[in-house]
Amino acid sequence: MKIALASDHAGFLYKKQISEMLVAAGHKIRDFGTCSEDPVDYPRFIRPAAEAVASGECERGIVLGGSGNGEAMVANRIPGIRCAVCWNTQSAELARRHNDANMIALGQRMIPLQAALDIVITWLREPFDGGRHARRIQLIDDQSG
Repeated sequence: MKIALASDHAGFLYKKQISEMLVAAGHKIRDFGTCSEDPVDYPRFIRPAAEAVASGECERGIVLGGSGNGEAMVANRIPGIRCAVCWNTQSAELARRHNDANMIALGQRMIPLQAALDIVITWLREPFDGGRHARRIQLIDDQSG
C-alpha cells in the first residue's frame, strides 16, 4: 500500500518510527515532511499529504503532531478525506470499520510510541464494514462540497 506521511515538529520522532515500521512491512511511503524537530507550521505539510490521498496518489495517510487535533482539522478540509484522531487500537478499528477513515492523526505527546505503532497496524488491517455505515459516509461526502 502507498501511504502518505506528514508531521510537524511535535510528531516528527513518531513519524520516523512509523515510517521504518511501514517500510519493513513492505509498504511504500511518501513523506511530505517535516524533516526535523525544528518548529514549523503544520498545515504546510499536512495539506499536501491529504491532497495526495484525496487524489488517489496515495491509498491512505498518517499525520502526526503534538495532539493530532490540528493535523486532523487540516486534513479534513480536503474533500474526500476522512481523518480520524486515534488514541488507542479500538478507536483505530472503529475509524476504519464504521467511518472508512482514509487518514488517521496521532498525537506524539498524547500516547506512547508502542501504542502509536499498534494503532497504525490495527488501522491498516481493518476493512470498512459498509452496510449502514456506507450510507452515513455518503451523507458526509454529500455535505462537504
